[in-house]
Amino acid sequence: MAGLVLLALALGAGALPFEQRGFWDFALDEGPGAPAGGRAARQAPPPPAEADDSGDGGDEASGAFPASGAPDAEAEAEAQPPPYGGLCPFGCHCHLRVVQCSDLGLTEVPKDIPPDTTLLDLQNNHITELRPHDFRGLHNLYALVLVNNGLRRVHAGALAPLRRLEKLYLSHNRLAAIPAPLPPGLLELRIHDNRIRAVPRRAFRGLRHVNCIEMGGNPLENSGFEPGAFDGLKLNYLRISEARLTSVPKDLPETLRELHLDHNRIQTLERDDLKRYGQLARLGLGHNEIREVAEGSLSPLGALRELRLEHNRLRRVPPGLPGLRLLTVVYLHGNRIARVGAQDFCAPPGAKRAHYQGLSLFGNPVAPGAVPPAAFRCLADRLALHFGNYK
Repeated sequence: MAGLVLLALALGAGALPFEQRGFWDFALDEGPGAPAGGRAARQAPPPPAEADDSGDGGDEASGAFPASGAPDAEAEAEAQPPPYGGLCPFGCHCHLRVVQCSDLGLTEVPKDIPPDTTLLDLQNNHITELRPHDFRGLHNLYALVLVNNGLRRVHAGALAPLRRLEKLYLSHNRLAAIPAPLPPGLLELRIHDNRIRAVPRRAFRGLRHVNCIEMGGNPLENSGFEPGAFDGLKLNYLRISEARLTSVPKDLPETLRELHLDHNRIQTLERDDLKRYGQLARLGLGHNEIREVAEGSLSPLGALRELRLEHNRLRRVPPGLPGLRLLTVVYLHGNRIARVGAQDFCAPPGAKRAHYQGLSLFGNPVAPGAVPPAAFRCLADRLALHFGNYK
């Protein structure tokens, strides 16, 4: 009878459940219909190899049983201790403190997650709420991925046990509010493509170390940001694209190095809109409805290296570009620019500034033959200019 039980265990160990090949596939933040590179790249594992007589198995465990053959006395004596003190949740894949439970149709956070887990991947399931005790004991968790779950509610205190959490990915869900309180050690918060309409004053309270917030794809209007919502933050990166903004939001962190406001409804850049953001290196304002860039509005951006204003309604080159000495990449294609002056891009002779590495003007009603040759004297080479034809 004992021999039959051991044989059953050995056969059960060979029937491995779903296996995700790349441990970092979660970083793709795919949506439910994403084609390649993410979900499509994940395939069922090949048939298990036939067990040999050595008793040596793989170093990975999946499901309730180790992926090895039937044990013998000598092999058990020499076996190394498993990487986890407990079982891997059924159907999940555990390796090197990474627990992957994606694409399993889960409706709740699984039990028996090893307490030393540092990365927990739960994306592409059907977990609609996070309850107060779902993550109890996971004090070492570094990254939590809950992308594309239909998540609607995060109970107060659900994230409280995650004292060391630095990366929280909640994108492509149905959240109507930013979860609170958030773990104080967060460095990166991605909560884009939800249903968030408001950012309260205390939404990011206590996040002293966060440097990246991605919150695009939410129905956010300018009135949805309470005064002081970003107080105390020292962000490097902020994206509020694909929202409903009609102007640059006020009182964003002065520490920003990248600000992306693409695909909104911004109509103009006023003189004081960007005065706080002298550290910006990249500014994304493409695919808006901008008709006018006010004189002097770009002047505070002395550190700017890349400016995106493509697919707007500009009728002239924005003023002030020659004075931005570090600016090397400018996107202006898909506008209504009809003329380019000799001083629109380049500084006067003798003034020092970086050479343009990329300048796009295609898709504008400006005839290349009508542009003064000196207009592009400050390009690194002729390949840096993308003119094209206007249709």
